[in-house]
Amino acid sequence: MTDTTVLAPAPARGFRARLRGFGPLGLVAFVLILGGALVFMPIAAVLILLWAWATSAWRDLGFARPAHWVRAIVIGLVLGVGLKLLMKAVVMPAFGAPATNPLYHYLVGNTSEIWKYAIFVIVGAGFAEELFFRGYLFERSARLFGKGAVATTLTLIVITLLFGAAHWKMGWGGMVNAGITGGIAGLIFLYTGRNLWIPVAMHAAFDLTAGAIIYLNLETTIAHLVFK
Repeated sequence: MTDTTVLAPAPARGFRARLRGFGPLGLVAFVLILGGALVFMPIAAVLILLWAWATSAWRDLGFARPAHWVRAIVIGLVLGVGLKLLMKAVVMPAFGAPATNPLYHYLVGNTSEIWKYAIFVIVGAGFAEELFFRGYLFERSARLFGKGAVATTLTLIVITLLFGAAHWKMGWGGMVNAGITGGIAGLIFLYTGRNLWIPVAMHAAFDLTAGAIIYLNLETTIAHLVFK
């Protein structure tokens, strides 16, 4: 008699599986990446890329190829510019936020510094922050709790709050601003099937627009367009 029983696949083992799991090796990787994020976000980004290379987790981090690269980037750029103008002219004034951001006031008319700012927000904010907050943390949560509606909703809320809190140096207005925009980035990330590219482009465009507004000394003008 022929045995037609189909055996279940053996659980994944080895270095790659342990690194991606939540055993001692996986927890060490998580702590190192979290520590990198607390010190300097690009450090965390480099560590996440190394982790992705070692675990082949590229797609789960959001690195799937968009169906149309140009369209994805253009959508992200338009969303970023539009969202920044909306936040500056309507949302933040409605919250009673100050018209100017003293932390970045040094950028007003400062050509040498604006280029440094631009490079940092593209690499350190647009890419590194999105990779950590939307890519890595969402992947870790999905791996641990699954992708059900409740787990995903709670993950979105918690990560959005963490993203807002991470901008504490910018004061309460900066944290509210970051929380709202981070929540929108998270929703877009989920809506696109956990694809990272539109949020990355949107985040970079948002911060570049913020820098341009400060550099041109237009903060007060735009902040008072609706609420005088």
